[in-house]
Amino acid sequence: MVKTRLLLIGICAITIWLLFQLPKVVIENEGRLSGTSVRDSIVSNLPDHIQTPVEVRNAIGALKKQFAEGVRNEKNAIFADSLASLYKAANQFDSAGWYAERASEFYNDAERWMKAADSYYQAYTLALTEDKQREYASKSQEYFGKVLNADPGNLEAKTKMAMTYLSSPNPMQGIVMLREVLEKDPNNELALFNMGMLSVQSGQYALAVERLEKLVEVNPTHIQGQLLLGLALMNSGERERAKAQFEKVKEMDKDPAVQATVDSYLKELK
Repeated sequence: MVKTRLLLIGICAITIWLLFQLPKVVIENEGRLSGTSVRDSIVSNLPDHIQTPVEVRNAIGALKKQFAEGVRNEKNAIFADSLASLYKAANQFDSAGWYAERASEFYNDAERWMKAADSYYQAYTLALTEDKQREYASKSQEYFGKVLNADPGNLEAKTKMAMTYLSSPNPMQGIVMLREVLEKDPNNELALFNMGMLSVQSGQYALAVERLEKLVEVNPTHIQGQLLLGLALMNSGERERAKAQFEKVKEMDKDPAVQATVDSYLKELK
């Protein structure tokens, strides 16, 4: 029931896609993790390249021609960097990652490594096949690794890198990394949300509530966290608290998709 209902959450489309491609983990007392991978295709939530604004498509076409005709120098690296940004704006994250890689080969700096890593991470979250998922996870790990070698304190890179391990043969590696992030920064929003999300996905709702309550205490405007907290409360049997939580989300976000989703939860809780 949780999986089916989560698919309705428009505002969390990418995050929820990631949630259901991860393994059915069990983080009992945050000490053990086991289970098998789960994947669902959510084609309706994926970006449609045809909907890319015409000016973005035209800019991509012009820059690709200049890049193809260029040589390996700073000017061509600038073309590649610009193409990475344009493809990201077009939600074509695999292409964004490829061009960010080309730019990083010239600049060889943390900014471009992070750009490549983050683009491949987004492509990983949207991958429709296990082969592509593995490919993009590996690429994102490679470049997040470069970032962390240069700056071990980059917790965003470490948190995202951790998530790429959760659909690997060794998902516990990702959990360990997330714990390490929270040890260094107990208020880290990205790590708190991901740990809460994993707990919901594995059916450990009490643990999810704990993580998500901490998240919304740190950032009361975190809509995904507020919504996921309502879902965790509902499935942990705290119906009145769940109702109040969903009503709160309705007041916070007037997006029609969010309103419809919350209304469906409230109807079920009557």
